[in-house]
Amino acid sequence: MVAVLLGAVVLAGCGPSGSGGDDAPPKGSGAPGTISTSAGTTAGTSPGTGPGASPTPSESPSTSAVPAPGETLVRVTRSGGFAGETHTLVVKGDGSWSRLDAKAKAEGTGKLSERELAALRTVLREADFPGRPRIATGGPKIYDGFFYAFAHGGYEVAGEQGSLPPELVRVVEALPAFTAG
Repeated sequence: MVAVLLGAVVLAGCGPSGSGGDDAPPKGSGAPGTISTSAGTTAGTSPGTGPGASPTPSESPSTSAVPAPGETLVRVTRSGGFAGETHTLVVKGDGSWSRLDAKAKAEGTGKLSERELAALRTVLREADFPGRPRIATGGPKIYDGFFYAFAHGGYEVAGEQGSLPPELVRVVEALPAFTAG
């Protein structure tokens, strides 16, 4: 089910785009939930082992490398919520960012301050994308909650709002707003 939802978010978006919406950062489950890959391995499994596991750092680009100013630092897509909207934030290595709607039409742009960019880089590093399962699961179901898909350093991870580990919640909190206004 989650894999189907992730595929829909990546390929087509879900629902019409518009203004408004809840822009509050996600709330984690409080207690650490079980985190598993779409193939069913759990957080106790070593990264890069088992079917469908995330690649180890030696197999893919390192997240510690600083991207060039025009290269993407992180891309996060948020979909769902009460209004069923999809918005994507793309932050470049120099801190410039773009907000896109479900049809990849630009909705806004800006630039993070040096302090904000440094904070974002810190939480991205602490999120340990290479060691993280592709799909976070196990948290409480939040009806009308959001689904997040992250891409950073050659790795992609995703999860529902209630299942995101605290490290990914901090990444969302360090980003510009997903909606204008």
